[in-house]
Amino acid sequence: MKQTKHPTPELRNSKIDDPADLRDMSVEQLKKVADELRTDLVNAVSKTGGHLGASLGVVELTVAIHATFNTPDDRLIWDVGHQAYPHKMLTGRRDRIHTIRQGGGLSGFTKRSESEYDPFGAAHSSTSISAGLGMAVARDLKNDNNHVIAVIGDGSISAGMAYEAMNNAGVLGSKLIVILNDNEMSIAPPVGAMSKYLSRLVSSKPYLNAREIAKSISGHFPAPLREAAKRAEEVVRSSIGGGTLFEELGFYYIGPIDGHNLDELVPILKNLRDQENSKPILLHVLTEKGKGYAPAESAPDKMHGVVKFDVITGSQRKSTPNAPSYTNVFADALIAEAKRDDKIVAITAAMPTGTGLDKFGSVFPDRTFDVGIAEQHAVTFAAGLACEGIRPFVAIYSTFMQRAYDQIVHDVCLQNLPVRFVLDRAGLVGADGATHAGAFDIAYLGCLPNMVLMAPADEAELVHMVATAASYDRGPIALRYPRGEGTGVTLPSSGKPMKIGKGRIVRDGENGEGAILSYGTRLGECLKAADILADKGQSVTVADARFAKPLDTDLIRTLATRHKTLVLVEDGSSGGFGAMVLQYLANAGLLDSGLKIRTLHLPDVFQDHDTQDAQYKTAHLMAQDIVAALTTS
Repeated sequence: MKQTKHPTPELRNSKIDDPADLRDMSVEQLKKVADELRTDLVNAVSKTGGHLGASLGVVELTVAIHATFNTPDDRLIWDVGHQAYPHKMLTGRRDRIHTIRQGGGLSGFTKRSESEYDPFGAAHSSTSISAGLGMAVARDLKNDNNHVIAVIGDGSISAGMAYEAMNNAGVLGSKLIVILNDNEMSIAPPVGAMSKYLSRLVSSKPYLNAREIAKSISGHFPAPLREAAKRAEEVVRSSIGGGTLFEELGFYYIGPIDGHNLDELVPILKNLRDQENSKPILLHVLTEKGKGYAPAESAPDKMHGVVKFDVITGSQRKSTPNAPSYTNVFADALIAEAKRDDKIVAITAAMPTGTGLDKFGSVFPDRTFDVGIAEQHAVTFAAGLACEGIRPFVAIYSTFMQRAYDQIVHDVCLQNLPVRFVLDRAGLVGADGATHAGAFDIAYLGCLPNMVLMAPADEAELVHMVATAASYDRGPIALRYPRGEGTGVTLPSSGKPMKIGKGRIVRDGENGEGAILSYGTRLGECLKAADILADKGQSVTVADARFAKPLDTDLIRTLATRHKTLVLVEDGSSGGFGAMVLQYLANAGLLDSGLKIRTLHLPDVFQDHDTQDAQYKTAHLMAQDIVAALTTS
């Protein structure tokens, strides 16, 4: 494919931000670009925080891809996207990298609306091969000749969707280049048979020797003999193990190669670019997460996700928490329940630290299951456990639980199995933005028969809800809680199961003018709103629903019949708690006598990244917004 040519640029003190500037550089010059890019990357992320380790690991790979392929005409898709910081810096966004994950700044992930160099937005994993295959087939249908390159990590390739895509790609035969970025670590160390398979593949000396012999000899042959040598190499590979899994799926497998060695990377990528075979190709590249920055290389998580840090020492400037995080409170509460009940087990999908199950696993290693990036499997695995009398807790971020919706419906709810769903990161999540916001779980779970939904107003309530879930065996039950610190309330010594479907009056108003019914952790803002109105001489009732399903209809009837105005507050999307309450009120005839009702929920948009406080201000879910809803006619 014809490449765009540009005059060879000077290295301008880390100012290269256009891939075209790389395409006539020597490998030695590209090495200098990579070194400067890595230095700039560390300095930038030290000031903003963000995903550092993964981005450090792909610096050379990013430089090599952009130096070889004619992006953006050639489509480059980064799976998940948290390793795309070097890509952003080389594609016209270097001067804005200091704004990454900040309000109004660059997204921490690839984003189509941000740059023509981001052909596909990604922040959930394992989508790149499917999207890339779609683009490759579209290219073929349009009779174009651009390349499509999908970069996927060894953690992401554990997901079933990746194999669905590879299976389809092998049948369709469209030219697609998949680069497997194998750093032996996703967010947490990868688990499962796929990880072990890759390790065996990497260490297979007979296989590597066969490939090297074939490559070294065939390069000296004329074209007809090169094809014969290729067939001979396939025979040799067959004799030592029947080929790789990827080849069985229809891919031509190359590797593994050193992903930090530009002397190897660039020639191989050029060969892949120029070869005319339409068979999909998988290039297996070995990289090191955190590469080139000593504090990241030595950190257990390779500084995957960091806050601001000192460049010299790598020490992160974490603020002293005023209260324990909801995640830690959940973990401690589940540990306490599991000590009393040996049937309790915990399941997560490649997020043990993010969900607190690393703590649970340190106490109960044999009762903790990290299934890898496989949310669908996690849910049905839990369903199978529940069939046999085990009490599984499935802890997955709200936004990631969406990926297992069919399994929740058919494998859990339809069979009314007692699986406990724990949805971390419910509501708005700050710098991770729209892709990670837990906006929809109330709506997408609330419509399912047999499901019970709970949301604590504070961390003490969370302890009791964990106990409630542990004791509930009549069907599926879910609880949600937000990212970040709790409110600082005193935690109970042990959790006490709640009565299913019963809320509470937190503050009883006197004059019957207004009432607020909150679901979840916006209760604090509801109480602030009541204080603001109390200062003005207006008394307001504040109630905590605790349950969205089943609704506490007695509580709702009391609020509706004793007050002129009722405001419903939640940190979920439209179609959630407020909609369920409104449906009950309408069907019960409680809207027939002039009750003024308002619903406050997340806006019907995908909100951009910012601080959590700024996001909730934008969503109009702060105390002043609640006051306005109560007092505006």
